[in-house]
Amino acid sequence: MAYEFDFGSVLASWPMLLQGAWTTLVLTFWATLAGFTVGTLCAVARTSGPRWLRLVVGGYVEVVRNTPLLIQAYFLIFGLASIGARLPIMLGVVIAMVVNIGSYTTEVMRAGIESIKRGQIEAAGCLGLSKAQIFLHVVLRPAMERVYPSLVSLYVLLMLGSSVLSAVGVEELFGVSNRVQSLTYRNFEVFIVLGAIYLALTLLLRGSFWVLGQLIFPRRRKLGTAL
Repeated sequence: MAYEFDFGSVLASWPMLLQGAWTTLVLTFWATLAGFTVGTLCAVARTSGPRWLRLVVGGYVEVVRNTPLLIQAYFLIFGLASIGARLPIMLGVVIAMVVNIGSYTTEVMRAGIESIKRGQIEAAGCLGLSKAQIFLHVVLRPAMERVYPSLVSLYVLLMLGSSVLSAVGVEELFGVSNRVQSLTYRNFEVFIVLGAIYLALTLLLRGSFWVLGQLIFPRRRKLGTAL
């Protein structure tokens, strides 16, 4: 079998691929930011909230973690539209990603919060720290530091998993690559270029999280502990 590679026609579409990569990064940024906030609030509610709130959060986590992201996006964008509640596709996609990653973040942050020993909290209280100071400096920050590598992996997987959302019409990187395939008929080359771009985005994302970790966890930076 003789096959002649022709990357020229694929690389000529670099503005489209660049725009798709940018859209993927924008979606991931907002979903990560909002998903972390939702997940942290739900983790706090699940560890120290009243029983009814723990049940509500537990139900949210179980329902979302056991259904595909694509189904959740279809429900928000097309399901709600059928009853008159129309969402712009980009907004619907971001909400679906936030709802999805928020459930996973909840469980990771819950594990971090529950790893804080009771004695540390009591010692902080004896030192005269307020409840807000104890929560922020003794519970939340150390908990986040312990689970930071897991959170980074979650958000990188979120970026990679966003490729399925091209099915609802969003023009992220994978969606754009489908257009490039239909224009060039060079499927093999498109997938090679696509894989290289996703690899570059993953390295960029991990590098950004590493820099962020160095900034917000100075103790680890001083100890030289890997993030």
